[in-house]
Amino acid sequence: MSRAFVKEDDAGGSGQELPDRPISQHPNYVTEQGRAALEREVAALEERRLALLAREDDPVAAEELRYVDRDLRYYTTRLETAIVVDPATQPHDEVAFGAAVTVRGKDGERTFTIVGEDEADLDAFKVSYVSPLAQALMGARVGEHVLWRRPAGDVELTVKAISYDGRGAG
Repeated sequence: MSRAFVKEDDAGGSGQELPDRPISQHPNYVTEQGRAALEREVAALEERRLALLAREDDPVAAEELRYVDRDLRYYTTRLETAIVVDPATQPHDEVAFGAAVTVRGKDGERTFTIVGEDEADLDAFKVSYVSPLAQALMGARVGEHVLWRRPAGDVELTVKAISYDGRGAG
């Protein structure tokens, strides 16, 4: 393949290591499911890395390998620093890490689960424990009102229920 058709990046092109993905300064709290997801991601990246190494003469594979190596460094570090939070150790009468929290606001009821940063998925209503929503909810009890401060405007929420792994407190 002609070098004219191989895209080089601002870091100087193929063969150079990409800058690492930024690692959060917050403790890497995860649920058991989050730890398992990190393990799966590391395993998938290791498998992909081996497949790319087998295509050593392919410049496209070499370029992809740079990205796989960068992601593998990130997820390996996240797995090594993961602190699994056992729901049994959490106060079941107030919102804490790992809680599924049902709240009522002006738009109705929603249930959010407070998870680690790498587990956050708004489409699945999983919010990072460092997010403004989780921070507003932390420590709240059933029946309490909290103020979720957002750039789009503050929202008052009422905590309707708290559960950990299906065991409710409200």
